[in-house]
Amino acid sequence: MKTIALLVLACSCYLCEPQTNGNGDQLTGNCDLFSLSFKVTNMAEKIALLEAKLQNTEKEIKELRSLTTGTPRVAFSATLKESGSGDTGPFTAAVPLQYKKVYSNTGSCYNPSTGIFTAQVKGMYYFRFSMFTNLSKPNSVVSLKKNDERLTSVWDTSSSDINDMGSNAVVIALEVGDSVYVELMANRIVYDDSMHYNTFSGFLLFTM
Repeated sequence: MKTIALLVLACSCYLCEPQTNGNGDQLTGNCDLFSLSFKVTNMAEKIALLEAKLQNTEKEIKELRSLTTGTPRVAFSATLKESGSGDTGPFTAAVPLQYKKVYSNTGSCYNPSTGIFTAQVKGMYYFRFSMFTNLSKPNSVVSLKKNDERLTSVWDTSSSDINDMGSNAVVIALEVGDSVYVELMANRIVYDDSMHYNTFSGFLLFTM
């Protein structure tokens, strides 16, 4: 803004210099330097006012967008079996557990066909999972994974008691496109029935 004002003032000074005709006679200037300086100052003040109004307008637009679009809502919760009872596994390779019975899926980020949650909003998330076993069969080991990174696990081995349950949770930052899932390790099992012991849940804490 100051640069524009100085340029206008410089041009005004140039135009206000005394002019001469072809005979060398000095002609009367066509403007008053003091008057132009006042006008330039007034123009600079108007530009400053316009800039302030523009900043206020941009702020109002951001506030309006936040009101119209709102804060992203992401939350889901699911359990392993829709009906029936029995073991899941063992498999020859590690696989994501597919939690088929969906209690909620706001934001549609969880896919029950794959068991994978895919972030559509960059932010900080909370995830929790539980595991139940009937250890008359192989040991049970499940892990919460972000992409290919193992975050935390729950496991149980055969002992005098055959029914055991555990859970774990994390708070992690996700980028758009990151995936989170519960992985059943190779040659392991989990057990579920109508009591729905095995669950996988998560929600967005805040955007980043």
